[in-house]
Amino acid sequence: MTRYTSATDSDRRAMLDAIGVGSIAELFAEIPGDLRLGRPLDLPPGLSETECFDHLGALAERNAHADAELCFLGAGMYDHYVPAIVDAITQRSEFLTPYTPYQPEVSQGGLQVMFEFQTAISELCALPVANASLYEGPSSVASAAYLAIGATGRRRLVVSRGLHPHSRETLVTYARGFGAEVVEVGLESGLTDAAELSAALDEDTAALFVQNPNFLGAVEDLEALAAAARGAGALTVAAVDALTLGVLRPPGECGVEIAVGEGQPLGGRLDFGGPSFGFFCAAEEHLRRMPGRIAGETLDADGRRGFVLALQTREQQIRREKATHNFCTSQALNALGGVIYLAWLGRRGVVELGELLAQRTAYARQRLAELDGVELLHDAPVVREFAVRLDAPVAEVLDRCAADGIAAGYGLGREYPEFGDGLLVAITERRSRADIDRLADALGSAIAQSRANGAFVPHSETKAPSAEVRA
Repeated sequence: MTRYTSATDSDRRAMLDAIGVGSIAELFAEIPGDLRLGRPLDLPPGLSETECFDHLGALAERNAHADAELCFLGAGMYDHYVPAIVDAITQRSEFLTPYTPYQPEVSQGGLQVMFEFQTAISELCALPVANASLYEGPSSVASAAYLAIGATGRRRLVVSRGLHPHSRETLVTYARGFGAEVVEVGLESGLTDAAELSAALDEDTAALFVQNPNFLGAVEDLEALAAAARGAGALTVAAVDALTLGVLRPPGECGVEIAVGEGQPLGGRLDFGGPSFGFFCAAEEHLRRMPGRIAGETLDADGRRGFVLALQTREQQIRREKATHNFCTSQALNALGGVIYLAWLGRRGVVELGELLAQRTAYARQRLAELDGVELLHDAPVVREFAVRLDAPVAEVLDRCAADGIAAGYGLGREYPEFGDGLLVAITERRSRADIDRLADALGSAIAQSRANGAFVPHSETKAPSAEVRA
């Protein structure tokens, strides 16, 4: 029987007889009747293979993708060029097909990948230890909260509103299980509000959570933020964009104890939001509380170089309730793509790419700010992303740009009601000067058309009030 051939009545009868059950309905006897559907599923008639193929193809054609339109979307996921070497290596069967390695002696290649990945992330963030990757950026932020709670014995988490909304949501969700309190600090002129932060940090604070550059694209003063947290006896957790670290001071040099991030920009495509990987590195004193796996380098009995899972014992399949993390969280294949991408760039390439992003972003920011109906949301320094305010309905402007084949950016009103007229624009090395000029022309035209079609009252400059979310 193939996986495409359904079980026949006689097949089902034989299976039921083998387990001593009279009917399939008996298998569900323990489920209360009011929880059962009580009728067949409302599904359309089945299709032949060719009909199904054509139907799925038609659905796929309705999706826009970054190769079919000019993409200025960002907000954590970016349209970077992925070199052919990434696919060439990650699709090799020895990397693509193996399951997670439990026995180090038979998984040397996979363990070496983990070790090299850890080394690259550690060097990027200027922190001594890194793990072998996590699910994605937001869960890495939440895992850092658990570490901070264990390290400090405190249960108050102070979070900048500039941290990615998905990370803030994940942190609040995890905090319920931790029995922790999450306190949000607002933004002032695009940056974490220093006065509000000072009032929020106290002797119960386990950690301060910030992002650099933050969600609005603004470059935060990490050193000052970390110093403020340290003054309260709290750790600093910084979510960082790895591809900006060629031009920004790495978190470890700014007094940050824990750095985490989203790995998609490192050799990953957009792919409808995933899969990707998260990275996690920290100061050495937090090594044994770090989540997930850490591969180590050693010598075997014959003096040959080898690799081991050095600190796997923190995972649930080993220590159960004493573990610091659930197991199998390493996104090993995607992390392999990340380390291949970083090796392809090289040390100088990371710097050159960061410089290119900063230069093109500066040009785009200036070009859009010159348009009638556009103003900067903040004037803080930026690297690869910036926010503007539109004197027209953002959704309508985005629709008009989309009709011209341009994904003009991300409407901030979805996550930041105080910036209902805000647009977040991201630049990658794939966006040329000509592309940026095309965006400016389309955006200016879309705003003019929207204004001509009806009056629009722009949102006033407001700052979202800080709010305490108790979990």
